[in-house]
Amino acid sequence: MRRRDVITLIGGTALMPLGARAQNAMPVVGVLSSASPEDYRLALAAFHSGLRESGYVDGQNVKVESVFADKHYDRLPELAEGLVRRKVSVIVAVASPAALALKSLVTTIPIVFAISGDPVSTGLVESLNRPGGHFTGAAHMNVEIAPKRLELLHELLPLEKTVGLLVNPTNPVTQSVSAEVKSAALALGIELQAIEVSDDDGLDRAFAGLHDMKIGALVIGTDPFFTSRAEKIGGMALRAKIPAIYQYREFAAGGGLMSYGGDNTDSYHHAGLYVGRILKGEKPADLPVQLSTKVQLFLNLKTAKTLGLSVPLSLSGRADELIE
Repeated sequence: MRRRDVITLIGGTALMPLGARAQNAMPVVGVLSSASPEDYRLALAAFHSGLRESGYVDGQNVKVESVFADKHYDRLPELAEGLVRRKVSVIVAVASPAALALKSLVTTIPIVFAISGDPVSTGLVESLNRPGGHFTGAAHMNVEIAPKRLELLHELLPLEKTVGLLVNPTNPVTQSVSAEVKSAALALGIELQAIEVSDDDGLDRAFAGLHDMKIGALVIGTDPFFTSRAEKIGGMALRAKIPAIYQYREFAAGGGLMSYGGDNTDSYHHAGLYVGRILKGEKPADLPVQLSTKVQLFLNLKTAKTLGLSVPLSLSGRADELIE
């Protein structure tokens, strides 16, 4: 018997009506994350908020079991199979790597994802309005707007022709992010140098070597590892005196020059709501993907002054928040 068939048989209990199963035992919701518990602390709090809003409280009428790969992406299939063996009612996929791991392994259990990026282009759903299959969830814009981060740096530093792109090579979305940013760099006449980092030691080495590589600015690629260290990386960029941009406010608040991206807490709140609806009997295929297109720009004026940069009004006027 093939491995996929075994997983299908194990997960077959998910085809049983959830309401009927709940009469016999408290339903179990599995949470699969490629990161660590601290990395998505605020996001998971938003998930539990949505779950409570839908009528479910962890430990009272539902049990939430979370497993974390702690940035070891190769462990995701093993962790996913573990959740299947526990006969969970629904699995929540935290970020794209977890969702993609579940896509290739789980064939019956309802999956609710909260990701940055387009779930259609990655093959998670057939369309936003009609997901089809057993996947649905919420997504916010971050992967697709990575080229825009380069454009914002270029707007502030039009004469800078060598820019670094910090990426985690173990993340399955890195290839598409890199391709998009490289295309934008080519159009802007910028030489883009990829810098691969997957752990703290690599992060230290990367920032220590930026000036030797003649890199004058830095775009940070989308990745849970970088998100968990957004404030730290912001401080590292400031100490290295490198104009840099990432996706979340914590980066700019920590000393990074700019942050531009979507708010992931909204996606996780929607994921909690959807888990509740599925536990009450609705099917993932009937729940349209919630796509948040709102993006926010944060600009640290204190860092700009430290770096000797003059921020044009055309840029500062568009910022959602100026950090001074």
